[in-house]
Amino acid sequence: MSSANSDSSGNSGTPIGGARPSRYESQKRRDWNTFRQYLRNHRPPLELSRCSGAHVLEFLRYLDQFGKTKVHAAGCPFFGHPQPPAPCPCPLRQAWGSLDALVGRLRAAFEENGGQPEANPFAARAVRLYLREVRDSQAKARGIAYEKKKRKRPPPPPPPLQGHIPQPQVPMVAAAAPPPPAMVVYGRQAADLNLLNGGYPHLLHGHLMMMPTMDAAGGGSGESSAVVAGVGEAHPGGMIPLSVLN
Repeated sequence: MSSANSDSSGNSGTPIGGARPSRYESQKRRDWNTFRQYLRNHRPPLELSRCSGAHVLEFLRYLDQFGKTKVHAAGCPFFGHPQPPAPCPCPLRQAWGSLDALVGRLRAAFEENGGQPEANPFAARAVRLYLREVRDSQAKARGIAYEKKKRKRPPPPPPPLQGHIPQPQVPMVAAAAPPPPAMVVYGRQAADLNLLNGGYPHLLHGHLMMMPTMDAAGGGSGESSAVVAGVGEAHPGGMIPLSVLN
């Protein structure tokens, strides 16, 4: 599209404040100047306040002569072929995506230049229907599909199993340590040695010794006391090896 330095409303192509406009703002200004030039060259000339959706459709069809997109006719052998192998005499048109973006920029420019939203001709229903018709017809003729990109949403959580009741989480409790195994010496547990006349075990040089206990009268009782007493003479200090009792 052609551009102009300023439009009839006095808007200059130089941005206010010296800041460089964005690519979108620059393109929107060029499109707006082109549309205003089209209205001035119209026969009879049109005022912006009297512009309607029908005039916007005339402007969009007028732009087709500057299009660069091949749109195959219904009788063309390459109709519906996305990549035709040979040239054909079908005309060039403005692509649907270009027209859709152009209408969006002009709709914004109309309101930025004092137009009322309810009187915006670029938002007319006839313009929306025309763009939809161009999209569908070009999709069939060119063999392509125009689909809007959908926002990706996180997948929903899986449904609970039928008949399954979720159980509340139970805090983890450290298991109690198992009791240490009983000490076994020569195949006999140490606790069994206490049955011998109330003695208790004592380790000395790798041997299990029995400390004899005496009754209140100062002596042993029974045969076990005699054995202990006899062995005690051979082992002074009262320490009796376990091998003697076996």
